[in-house]
Amino acid sequence: MSPGKQASQGETAPAMVAGARLEAMRRCVRLSRVAVWTLIAAGPVALAVAVTSAPGEAEAAAVHRPAAMRTVAAAADPSGYAQVFLGAWLRSSAEDATSAQARLAQTMAPDVELPGPAAGARSAPESLMVVRSAQRADGVWSVTVVAQYADGRLRYYAVPATADRKGSSFAVTGAPGVVAGPTCRRRRTA
Repeated sequence: MSPGKQASQGETAPAMVAGARLEAMRRCVRLSRVAVWTLIAAGPVALAVAVTSAPGEAEAAAVHRPAAMRTVAAAADPSGYAQVFLGAWLRSSAEDATSAQARLAQTMAPDVELPGPAAGARSAPESLMVVRSAQRADGVWSVTVVAQYADGRLRYYAVPATADRKGSSFAVTGAPGVVAGPTCRRRRTA
């Protein structure tokens, strides 16, 4: 064999391998397309089968089961409202009633006084989280919110709130008060 023919055969071997790989990739793409289109077409077919099959069973089930109706609305929990109010209240001061936080606190609870200036300059809390929300009477709630400060201190506040029957409006009815934090109960071992 001439050296020219040997070189051309050596060059065609990698080209044939690359061509076989390319053809395998094309085949894989075609199969993937067929699978996707099959899945897309199966949706409407399944819907048509579900709609046309057994219409009498659904009607019979509806006739024999009485409809349960709920007439009493679930009690609305004002914990999120109390948390937002406490954050605005703690970040406001009676000295600066025009700040955005003071206006927000006054909007949420118009009858509640803003906090007075503290003896030591107190910082605003880093984060707030509702710890407990308890319904005291119909529409009357007590929400306990913990405030964490930058130095790591935790302070617990009880925020009195009310909710209307529909749960569509809330109101804070009094100034937040500092309360003791929850205690851990230990199990008694015998």
